[in-house]
Amino acid sequence: MNENRAGTVKKQSFLHGALILIVAIALVKIIGALFKIPLAWILTPVGNGYFGNAYSLYFPIFSLATAGFPIAISRLVSENSALGRYRDIRQIHTVSIKIFLLLGVVAFSVMFFGAKPYVDYAVSNNPQNALPAIYALAPAVFFNSLMAIYRGYYEGLRNMYPTAISEIIEALSKLLFGLVGAFMVIRIGMNQYAATQTVFGVKYASEEYARLATLPYAAAAAIFGVTVGSVVGFIFLFLYHKKNGDGITREMLKASPRPHAMKVTTSRLIRTAIPIALGSLAVNLSTLIDGTFLQKRVNDIMYTHPNVILTMYKSVLTQEVIKTNTVPNFLFGCFNNASTLFMLVPAITQAFGVSALPNVTEAWTGKNPRKIRKSIETVLRIVAMITIPAGLGLSVLSTPIAWLIYGSRNAPSVTGQILTLLGLGAIFAAMSTPINSMLQAVGRVDIPVKLLVCGLAIKLVLNYTLVGIPEINVMGAGTGTLVCYLFITVFALFFLCRETKIVPNFVSIFLKPFLASVICVTVAFFVQKFGAAVVPGKIATLAAIAVAGVIYIMCLLWFKALHKSDIIMLPKGQKIAKILEKHNWIR
Repeated sequence: MNENRAGTVKKQSFLHGALILIVAIALVKIIGALFKIPLAWILTPVGNGYFGNAYSLYFPIFSLATAGFPIAISRLVSENSALGRYRDIRQIHTVSIKIFLLLGVVAFSVMFFGAKPYVDYAVSNNPQNALPAIYALAPAVFFNSLMAIYRGYYEGLRNMYPTAISEIIEALSKLLFGLVGAFMVIRIGMNQYAATQTVFGVKYASEEYARLATLPYAAAAAIFGVTVGSVVGFIFLFLYHKKNGDGITREMLKASPRPHAMKVTTSRLIRTAIPIALGSLAVNLSTLIDGTFLQKRVNDIMYTHPNVILTMYKSVLTQEVIKTNTVPNFLFGCFNNASTLFMLVPAITQAFGVSALPNVTEAWTGKNPRKIRKSIETVLRIVAMITIPAGLGLSVLSTPIAWLIYGSRNAPSVTGQILTLLGLGAIFAAMSTPINSMLQAVGRVDIPVKLLVCGLAIKLVLNYTLVGIPEINVMGAGTGTLVCYLFITVFALFFLCRETKIVPNFVSIFLKPFLASVICVTVAFFVQKFGAAVVPGKIATLAAIAVAGVIYIMCLLWFKALHKSDIIMLPKGQKIAKILEKHNWIR
């Protein structure tokens, strides 16, 4: 391992590290939009349903096998760094490699060989159509587990650059290989139909039926781009570590106490990771619940009350979709489109959770109540300023945003209805991530698991009950998601206050961002509504979002919602703080 000659490991502050990850996430989401939006046009809701089925199985397996370990590695590395135990840090890295290799192989095997039993149960009609995408995604579990070794290690050392760069490289590879692959599969299939009236050796009665037949393979080609991205991302992290090392010098190792026994380190890593992994599993089981019960319950309605569904969605359902019995998959595809937008908000705050964990861990390890309070309040304040306007905006402008992103071919009216609920749910889903990270940082890794299991049970009951009501159908899944994350966030915050014996200033933290959000979203609603009567709807929506952003920033400055201590933690924070102080815009 390379060893830097610098005398100390260069650490990033909470906001500096979070900013690095946010910039990376923003780029990843832009790249992801360039991938998913054209892909939605290519696949349509039916093909997007196959795409979503693969992820519904992938996420729980990935979470159970690997998701807990990066957080566990990060926590233990940051704890040992605060104590100057650098030999233990190196040992953690050695142990994690062995664990992840084993878990990666097991996770790949479970997904690959469990694909058929899963689709036979979850996909009521034509389950074989969902298999190609799952098989194409299975190797990604293995390579993502290998990436997790390095990401958790560097995050614990408060160096967010490797994680950020690898995520961007991964997204670019997915865009290039996935989008091109999906396009080429459909093009080859339709060229075959034009020449022989067959697609991949099977004869079809019309061009629309032929296009539907290409979708399972197009979805598989698209998702194979995700697998390629995981391979390229791992190669980057491996080479980065070989070249740059971890910043721990020989002098630091010599001054470090003797490390714990290997079996002690292994035991601590596993004991820390298991509850975190179970909690992450609970979160990602949410996608499995949506993918499984949504389709099954809608399929039940299609047998008992088909006219209700066909009447509600007559403007978006084609005869080919109805005759091929893919209405449940179609509606799941719409839900998957809404979920993609819903996940944008938690993806941003995930950066704060990753960056907050080593900072809060260090404060907690040092038994510094003042620093703990400051760390918790900073995290909550910054997260609230991002999640509340983003979630309210998605909810209030749900249908215009769905039209803007997915166009008319992807049933934006249905996606918009679902997004009305998921937008509100995004506020609580996004807040729960950093709060749970802080609970993990103070050693209560069990609490997020228990809360997530309870929230998941609530979601399961609501999904099964509400989606089965013909007049509610797919909207029931959105309701289940909202209630689930509301429960988790409220109780996670309660337990964080109880465990740390710190009660943050909730009025200051949440009220000002909420008021600013209500003002900017209200203005955005009227700008979009009246603007659409003058200019094309998509332009009006973009204008409404831009106006909302400007007004929101103005309101934050007017309310003095920003703190000087928050600004200083940013790169060049002193200069920015001076400018804002000059105008009396910060406290």
